[in-house]
Amino acid sequence: MDQSRFILSAILLLFLPFLQGGARERQDGITLLWWNVENLFDTRDDPNTEDDEFTPAGRMHWTEKKLQLKQVRIGAVLKGIRLSPRYRGYPDLVAFAESENRQVFAGTIAAAGLGSWRVAYHESRDPRGIDIGLAWNPATLYFTGSKAYRVSLPDGHRTRDVIVAGFSVSRRRFSVVLNHWPSRSFGTEWSEPKRLAAARVARHVVDSLRTADAKSSIVVMGDFNDEPENRSLLEAMGSSFDRKAVRALPGKLLYNCWNDVATGGSYAYRGEWERIDQVLVSAPLLENRGLRLAPKGFGTFSFPHLFVEPGRRLYPTFEKGRYVGGYSDHLPVLLRMTVDP
Repeated sequence: MDQSRFILSAILLLFLPFLQGGARERQDGITLLWWNVENLFDTRDDPNTEDDEFTPAGRMHWTEKKLQLKQVRIGAVLKGIRLSPRYRGYPDLVAFAESENRQVFAGTIAAAGLGSWRVAYHESRDPRGIDIGLAWNPATLYFTGSKAYRVSLPDGHRTRDVIVAGFSVSRRRFSVVLNHWPSRSFGTEWSEPKRLAAARVARHVVDSLRTADAKSSIVVMGDFNDEPENRSLLEAMGSSFDRKAVRALPGKLLYNCWNDVATGGSYAYRGEWERIDQVLVSAPLLENRGLRLAPKGFGTFSFPHLFVEPGRRLYPTFEKGRYVGGYSDHLPVLLRMTVDP
């Protein structure tokens, strides 16, 4: 990869807030959401992707009515966050995995009552056509730009890009690095090299941001399809549960926010919770001033309707290839950060 191109992009993302006007100041804090919403497809056949099954005539019999119900359910989760005593408002930024295109993503955000929000969307090379969609509230966050970085897999297959986006809040700059790494299909031995390839790209983005500014506030979010103890996180990303170690080695380690949650996970597999949706933060966000991770600022969000069996089985849109009409097979994860004036 072209290191100078990475660094130039990082500099632009970090310093544009000081070159242009920004959103109004917000002094209390901001909330970021990551959610694999599970198969957010439109109903049209895209001849360039393998989306045929998500059409009215396809195997999933995906209709406009089913899409609208899914959008209603996504909107209900966002409204639930707004009404939650913990958050008391919509997230300031949302990132969805498994969105087919900008139109269906932006339409879902608008259907949730957030039509004034801004959207950044990069079409990936994923064979099914699923991407990461990013939206934010321009009244609280100032957007400085975004860029997609291609992941080259060892077997030559295509996968989702790693997305980096820059923002500022109350003149405090931060970057988000968004990920949806290859799945565990066909076993770890076959699939792990793919996730390691994605992890190296994500880590390269983080390092480039830090080269531009060693004190960069960076939030790495995503569905990694690996857990915190797996090689892709521990070795390639530098994920750590040790706050003190992260502060001591800010150029090497990132703090994994799952350390702050005693039990549970974001994805239930055969009745066991897995922590494959994760948020990692750079050392400056662990400080006691400026923009920083709030106390107990990380966690999943849920309410009873998201489950078939409370605390055990989520209510997905599809189950074993059959439409069941639920919300998603993942829980959303949220990160709360406080902001000094």
